[in-house]
Amino acid sequence: MAQHPKPIPLVAPGHTRPVTHLSFSPLQEDGTYVLISSCKDGNPMLRDWTGDWIGTFIGHKGAVWSSKLSPDTSRAASGSADFTAKIWDTYSGEALHSFPHNHIVRSVAISSSASHLLTGGQEKKVRMFDLRRPDAEPELLLDSGAALSHDGTVKSVVWVGEHTGVTAGEDGVVKWWDLRTKILSSSMTFGGPITSMELSPQTSRLVVTSGKTVAFIPALPSGGNDIHSLTLPYAPSSASIHPILQDRFVTGSMTDEWVRMHSLDGTERDVLKGHHGPVHCVEFSPDGEMFASGSEDGTIRLWQTTPGKAYGLWQGPQTNGG
Repeated sequence: MAQHPKPIPLVAPGHTRPVTHLSFSPLQEDGTYVLISSCKDGNPMLRDWTGDWIGTFIGHKGAVWSSKLSPDTSRAASGSADFTAKIWDTYSGEALHSFPHNHIVRSVAISSSASHLLTGGQEKKVRMFDLRRPDAEPELLLDSGAALSHDGTVKSVVWVGEHTGVTAGEDGVVKWWDLRTKILSSSMTFGGPITSMELSPQTSRLVVTSGKTVAFIPALPSGGNDIHSLTLPYAPSSASIHPILQDRFVTGSMTDEWVRMHSLDGTERDVLKGHHGPVHCVEFSPDGEMFASGSEDGTIRLWQTTPGKAYGLWQGPQTNGG
């Protein structure tokens, strides 16, 4: 009976505390990309597509909960428990500007033109900063007559296209905002707090986790009602869909140390063991050749989608470890 190669991850060390969030850049013109990681050690790290360390952004004084890259990778944004969001030059590592908040910043997103920044967190407010005028007051995104953007901590903010912001909160609501008018344009309510939301730009979908639910929903309200929702036997902490094949997704969980691969009908295809603590975050690379996972154990692990394929630092055939 033929045996499939055993997945052997590459371990990317360097962080000293739990890894809280991972985000890949888009594919660049040369076919490569970079990965930025957030950590409770307060030091976001940048790595190339092989997992090799490029640099560490030094300046936060608290846990970093979220970090994202501009499409051309020249800028990075981070949100921290030190009540600030920061914009970084990824070439020099210099902090270009620090934006003060009144509570923990849990999520950040940069516009496609790198001209604006969205932030959200435990203030329950979503702010938009103009990076061309960093000292100007930010604009708040508020529903008509509301004092807050969400009725719970804002867990995720993403930027879709140039004019749409999408936010998700512990109140179980996903909201779409027209960033030109700062007006709420649509919303969707889940049965419980939302634990993660990521944009899959290649598939034009948002991947949302809430309780034991994973939902794949159109990134824009005009995308129609093509919503695919699954109930898993466990509560995922994060999920990511294959950007090219779109036939599988990976998850992490706070209840065990494993990364799981599922078909889109929910069938479990693989259980990947290697971490030594709960898995906070997972993310597919933009070419779909691998996915990354970040854990309570302080490590990032890179997993091949097709074990044994020569790719990046996986240059030789992998053997079944038995």
